[in-house]
Amino acid sequence: MQEQARPVEGGGNGAPAEQPGAPRAGSGRRRLRLAAGLALAAVLALAWWLYARRYEETDDAQVDGNVSAVSPRVPGTVIAVHVVENQRVKAGEALVELDPTDLEVALAQARAAVAQAEAQVAAENPTVSITATSNLAAVQSAEAEVEQARTDAEAAERELEQARANDRLARLQLDRARLLVAGSSMAPAEFDQRTAAADVARAAVAAAQKRVQGREARLDSALSRQRETRQNAPRQLVSREAAVAVRRANQELARAQLRQAQLNLGYARVTAPVDGVIGRKSVNVGDRVQPGQQLMALTQTGDLWITANFRETQIERMRVGQRVEVHVDALGRELVGAVESFAGATGSRFSLLPPENATGNYVKVVQRLPVRIRFAPGQPELERLRPGMSVETRVKVR
Repeated sequence: MQEQARPVEGGGNGAPAEQPGAPRAGSGRRRLRLAAGLALAAVLALAWWLYARRYEETDDAQVDGNVSAVSPRVPGTVIAVHVVENQRVKAGEALVELDPTDLEVALAQARAAVAQAEAQVAAENPTVSITATSNLAAVQSAEAEVEQARTDAEAAERELEQARANDRLARLQLDRARLLVAGSSMAPAEFDQRTAAADVARAAVAAAQKRVQGREARLDSALSRQRETRQNAPRQLVSREAAVAVRRANQELARAQLRQAQLNLGYARVTAPVDGVIGRKSVNVGDRVQPGQQLMALTQTGDLWITANFRETQIERMRVGQRVEVHVDALGRELVGAVESFAGATGSRFSLLPPENATGNYVKVVQRLPVRIRFAPGQPELERLRPGMSVETRVKVR
């Protein structure tokens, strides 16, 4: 029997045929590339995680600044407006002028009031010294009157004592005369003389007593006038001094009103309080304006900062002074700043209707805390920033 022919291994071109289950070279290379890609992705992910954990960032941030409301301090009619929208102004530059006519009239009235008050002070001031001198003279006169009345009273007392002594002597002589007349040793005419002398002495005593009473009454009156003068003199002086003080107070009030009138005249020229850019102008020539009425807004572009609203879970490692990278959308460039301060409460707490968690409908929501970021000075294009511009902030916390 002839042997059956064996199939030739390999292809028709003579290449050896692949063995079933043998590894393919292309599949190994794909696995190698996949493993290399996964390793590279892992390395990149690790590098990104190590980089990202050093920063906290948010795009809920904007440029902030002070916007002053320019308003007049006196009422008046606008006669000139020197600025337009978006115009840059310097501090002290005139913005609006009001009609000064009424203010000039008020100033003239205030000056007249000051002159009148000064004249009243000049007329009232000498009365103090005059009253003091008059009171001193009145007191001295009252004291002299008291001394004179006391001297007269003492003289009347001595006269009374003398009259009483003469009366006693006259009575003794009259008693002796009675004995002598009874013994026929004295003539009746002499007895009559002794009797008349006794009557005269008795009358002199009565007259002296009346004089003493009169002098004592005069002394009491003088003492009363002296006490009254001493009490009233200081009161009169105080009254005059008070009148002068009132005049001087009126003078100071008139001067203050004059100063206010001068200030009001100066307020007719509304000036820029700081450097900035004009916006929201709402005043025109001929308008009647009142104190406190907003005429325009003045944005202080020279003092800007960033308010970044970070989630409360992002501020664990955030501290004042940490470096901040700021991307300004309007400029398309990176700026540098630093954390300046943290708000006293979350943004929701400052809202018009703050949340009230005690109602029972409590849902925990991650809150945001405003963080103030200050730009580092000397950077280019800072003058192009405006409040309200959107920025992205990245704080380096590690």
